[in-house]
Amino acid sequence: MSGAPRPLVVLGAGGSAREVVQLLRACPDAAGEPVAVTGLLDDDPARAGTSVDGVPVLGPTAAAAEHAGRGALLLACVGSPRDPGSRARLTARLGLPDDAWATVVHPLAAVSPDSTVGAGSVLHAGVVLTAAVTVGRHVYAMPHVVLTHDDEVADAATFGAGVRLAGGVSVGAAAYLGSGALVREHRRIGAGALVGMGSVVVRDVPPGQAWAGNPARPLTPSPAALVEASL
Repeated sequence: MSGAPRPLVVLGAGGSAREVVQLLRACPDAAGEPVAVTGLLDDDPARAGTSVDGVPVLGPTAAAAEHAGRGALLLACVGSPRDPGSRARLTARLGLPDDAWATVVHPLAAVSPDSTVGAGSVLHAGVVLTAAVTVGRHVYAMPHVVLTHDDEVADAATFGAGVRLAGGVSVGAAAYLGSGALVREHRRIGAGALVGMGSVVVRDVPPGQAWAGNPARPLTPSPAALVEASL
């Protein structure tokens, strides 16, 4: 490994951001260059000037373009089942080009040569992309997610730990699949949909709906019901 460390600024200061900071401290970026996590950006005014796990909070996310202009790479690490679309909204609001964003793949992830991973995405340890998997921009995959042949994942989707997709599955933009969810082959998970932890999906999930159970069924009245039921 050669060259000066590249500064990287993480957007967000919650659990996802903390996990990614630990990943970055141990791993090079997708280009094989060293990563220096120089700070966090968060829109909670109470966090300004504090530090999280030893990383300073430098200001709000609106400052991202300024840091990118000074040569820092960025990584958006926001999002939760309460608001699956927050990462998509943040990156759209900033409107920065793909080369402003880091792409992070843990060394213990297995990505086949014919699979692709978009800018700004994060693959944690144990993630597997088996064959011809397409992962979009700003996708977040927690440890031990398995995406099998010909799966297609749109921008800003989130996978909890241990999610498994059979072959030919399509996951829409900003969808959120909870830990341990299983999806049958050739199913479609709609944009902004929420799939509960441990669910078994054997039918298509329409956009914006929350499904849970075995087999997974729609919940009412809203995705918030799924979140509250899991607490």
